[in-house]
Amino acid sequence: MDRLTLDDIEALCLGATLLGTGGGGDPYIAKLMTHQAIEDHGEVEVIDATDLPEDALVLTTAIIGAPTVILEKIPAGTEFVAGIRALAAYLGKEPAAIMSIEVGGLNTLLPVAAAAEMGLPVVNADSMRRAFPQIEMTTFTLAGLPAGPLSIADEKGNQCVFETTTNQIAETLARTAVIQLGLANAISCYPLTAGQVAEHAIQGSLTYCTEVGRMLERVKAGEDGAWEAFLDRSESVHVFSGKVVDLDRRTTDGFARSTIILEHLDDLARTMRIEVQNENLIAFEDGEAIVTVPNLICLLDSDTFDPITTETLAYGNRVLVIAMPCAPEWHQDGMLDLVGPRAFGYDVDYVEMPR
Repeated sequence: MDRLTLDDIEALCLGATLLGTGGGGDPYIAKLMTHQAIEDHGEVEVIDATDLPEDALVLTTAIIGAPTVILEKIPAGTEFVAGIRALAAYLGKEPAAIMSIEVGGLNTLLPVAAAAEMGLPVVNADSMRRAFPQIEMTTFTLAGLPAGPLSIADEKGNQCVFETTTNQIAETLARTAVIQLGLANAISCYPLTAGQVAEHAIQGSLTYCTEVGRMLERVKAGEDGAWEAFLDRSESVHVFSGKVVDLDRRTTDGFARSTIILEHLDDLARTMRIEVQNENLIAFEDGEAIVTVPNLICLLDSDTFDPITTETLAYGNRVLVIAMPCAPEWHQDGMLDLVGPRAFGYDVDYVEMPR
């Protein structure tokens, strides 16, 4: 992949919705913004971090908040470039490229729109290859790289820049700010050199996301063998087919939290419970954890195969639950402390991918 064109946006959006694992925000609005940005400013060059000088500055942009709020509080579109420029001004250096901090949900596409508007390339990498709800939950944190300085910008022109001592403090300060600013704001964090991105980011994320999206497009089109091919190539496992029979949804501490209860479509004695903090975190079948973070839990409509986000899931939905493996780069010292079940407050052991 060397350019992102209008023809790539649908597949990228579909892959991003799946890799959002229910969270990351519905990419639909971001898809429209990206489409318009490419129409107005031209196609976006996709590069590897190694294509840049080692000391070149790479900046990110993303939306931070609760998906249930983002569903109703539509971005103005100006806050993302504004946040990048605020951080660049604070650093006293112009960015050479833009990068997605997470390839999952709308934060996959918003950096592409910002890059198009700014006339910059986008780096084919990220720090999660999925979505996570908290700023510190990145492979950069495992590498000891700081999330700050970071900027927050809202749609009204309010901006702030934080210096932080730890990535956990960066999360606390940023979350406090966005609670006051409406729970759906732009953030630019992890200002890194191209050399740091090349060494510590998950490479090829945009390509992976687009490829997953294209495979899912073939499933949705009903092509023979497409579902089996999708599961095989993405190393995913279909773990449950169920109907939503209970859904407890709440927004607390700046996050969208929910508990989903599924009743199996064929065997009514089987039930599944999924715990959510912006993203699907742990899937329990009959009280036993069968899929846990950092592996992905994705819900698809059983008829259309569209990925379903947590904020659009509804009582009575019939869904397929699939488990996808997290990026191999997560499997290093500190993974479970940072993104395992206990990092989210659950007294549950990490479970290897089901077979």
